[in-house]
Amino acid sequence: MHAPLPPPPLLAVLSGERRDPPPVWLMRQAGRYLPEYRALREAKGGFLELVYDSEAAAEITLQPIRRFGLDAAILFSDILIVPHAMGMDLSFGVGEGPRLVPPLADGRFDALVPQLDRFTPIYDTVRRVKAELDPATALIGFAGSPWTVATYMVAGQGSKDQGEARTLAYRDARAFQALIDRIVVVTVDYLSGQIEAGAQTVQLFDSWAGSLAPAEFERWVIAPTAAIVGRLMVRHPDVPIIGFPKGAGAKLATYAAETGIDAVGLDETVDPAWADAMLPPGMPVQGNIDPLALLAGGEALRESVTRIRAAFDARPHVLNLGHGILQQTPIAHVEALLALVRGEA
Repeated sequence: MHAPLPPPPLLAVLSGERRDPPPVWLMRQAGRYLPEYRALREAKGGFLELVYDSEAAAEITLQPIRRFGLDAAILFSDILIVPHAMGMDLSFGVGEGPRLVPPLADGRFDALVPQLDRFTPIYDTVRRVKAELDPATALIGFAGSPWTVATYMVAGQGSKDQGEARTLAYRDARAFQALIDRIVVVTVDYLSGQIEAGAQTVQLFDSWAGSLAPAEFERWVIAPTAAIVGRLMVRHPDVPIIGFPKGAGAKLATYAAETGIDAVGLDETVDPAWADAMLPPGMPVQGNIDPLALLAGGEALRESVTRIRAAFDARPHVLNLGHGILQQTPIAHVEALLALVRGEA
């Protein structure tokens, strides 16, 4: 009878264990900075076509694992798959950001017809990746948090200050709450489907959490995140959930304490020493190297790694960026980062 395999390092840390060196994965680690990604995209077509092509999406998910030996793979997909499945038309123009039609700034979204079968190829991607991964490498699923997803749904695109969504939330809080509630329901089902397909942990990306006033942050970030976490815990009590409220600043501690998440991601603006002092004792943290420090490389990168690891030397820590890796990042700098963390440089 074989002894059970130890958990992947990432999952061990997310369960509260400290590892030295810490496990490493990078937000947006599968993407345009990799020549193998660019070649596949040129061969297969546009971004959305890649997301819905399970074979291609699985290959992209695995590319950085094969190249760098990172401790986790994260599903290659997009947070806007949820509004697409809720009935909005989604497109990615060449050289443009995403577009969702029709924009919901008037608060009228009852005409949306859900098409939840759009999740099916995503689940197939997860199954394909899980079948190929070494058991020591964790598989991360993800979704956008309701506030961030709603900002795109209301405006029909990204925006600098999320003004359309914030205005609707002030002007017609009941309508906006109804939209948030719908996103919560679909997101729980979506993440649950990823977990059933093989994801071992999931991350909630709240990329625009920093645009909200404190009371609005409580209502539109903390409350819906807590709702998702609570419902997922009932379905999958052993699957850790990482929350990433980018730009939360001083509200980060409240977010960590009140949402029920298992680990919190820190963006690059967060002082790691402050975070260690303010976050709940023993809570795993993830982050928070500035993507520009990785782009710059050299001494700036070395200092960043040293400072962050020192701040979290007594806390479970997943080393990551404070946001997604930048397209111009040299591959040699990613290799240097891993060598620094692993004591090979």
